[in-house]
Amino acid sequence: MEDLVTFMEVPVEVGRDEVVTAKSIDGGSIVFKNVDFRYPGQEKLLYHNFNLSIAAGERIGVVGYSGGGKTTFIKLLQRLYEIDRGTIKIDGINIKDVNIEYLRNHISIVSQEPLLFHRTLLENISYGNENVCLADIHDAAKRARIHDFITSLPDGYDTVVGERGLRLSGGEKQRVAIARIMLRQTPIIVLDEATSNLDSISEAEIQNEIETGWSDRTLIVIAHRLSSVRYMDRILVFAEGQIVEEGDHASLILKKQGNYRTLMDKQNRYRRQGEV
Repeated sequence: MEDLVTFMEVPVEVGRDEVVTAKSIDGGSIVFKNVDFRYPGQEKLLYHNFNLSIAAGERIGVVGYSGGGKTTFIKLLQRLYEIDRGTIKIDGINIKDVNIEYLRNHISIVSQEPLLFHRTLLENISYGNENVCLADIHDAAKRARIHDFITSLPDGYDTVVGERGLRLSGGEKQRVAIARIMLRQTPIIVLDEATSNLDSISEAEIQNEIETGWSDRTLIVIAHRLSSVRYMDRILVFAEGQIVEEGDHASLILKKQGNYRTLMDKQNRYRRQGEV
């Protein structure tokens, strides 16, 4: 009850009532400039003078050890927290100058544990996508490699998934969530460990669909499994709130003492040990 009362006393999120009319978010370029940020209740800054530029349509991989600031980067992009200093802009627009609903309607996110509702698979895939037709839903499910599974069920797309997708496996829930955002035409897409529960073949097939179907959108892939980011245009390696390395897979893997190379070597070693 104390937690509930505390939650109810939290002020409504602030944001200007009207979207900036001179410009609109449509390309998906992102700029963090001189950003300082600390979580509420913490004295130490997680980000200090943080700078990053992502071009519209660029495919970005984000890797690093836990606690390095990878997920915080996405939270700040959505204005789930307010920064202490600096600016964050999308397509040249300061995100503080737009309505929060407008901002978040232009960013699609699939997390490691997707949010599914106690409704049918059809309703879960079409959630948030108004006036979508059945053919488009089926096409998105096929691209997410979940259509065949759905049609094999007795009730097909009318199957109720249970509370929080209880009746689905982790990989099935992730593919339903990926199908959902394949229907959305947002300029920015974030996959936060979104294929972590998939086998390597399914992951590769979906990555191919992403590359062909989302070539004109800004894609940010946060991953611990480095196979998920090796084909990105640029890979950012986070550590203690800073980008300590960046480049494509080929250039980063050549740095024998680099952070990315170290992460790759450790994963390969653990994988070989698991196969023995």
